[in-house]
Amino acid sequence: MFDLGWSELLVIGVVALIVVGPKDLPVLFRNVGRWVGKARGLAREFSRAMNDAADEAGVKDIAKGIKTATNPVDSALDGVRKAASDLRTGIDPTKYDPGSATGKLASERAEQAKKIQAATARVAAERRLREATAELEKAREAEAALKPGTET
Repeated sequence: MFDLGWSELLVIGVVALIVVGPKDLPVLFRNVGRWVGKARGLAREFSRAMNDAADEAGVKDIAKGIKTATNPVDSALDGVRKAASDLRTGIDPTKYDPGSATGKLASERAEQAKKIQAATARVAAERRLREATAELEKAREAEAALKPGTET
């Protein structure tokens, strides 16, 4: 918005030093910094609110349509870029066929993932059981040690 170079900032600093004085200059700069921060925050909030309102009104879709109409080469290149990204990922989500080789691989991977999750859950349950058994055994030993007349 405002374009200030180093020379302008130097002039402002010298004038502020003369007018305010060296004792109160840090306080002035701190207050100016706070004010500028608040102004930037308000501007950012206003800009975000305007963008949200534009999104709700569909302005981006209209702008995209106008861009397409004014520059058809870019819109064609956008289509090519999308097709290239679909080729890179290997699956076009709009043309997914579960019976294809990719679909078979996906289902096999899903089954393997389920098996791995089940095995992991089983091992975790066994570990928790062992830990609980060990804790129970410790508690029984501590209880037996506290009872008078019993030998351990």
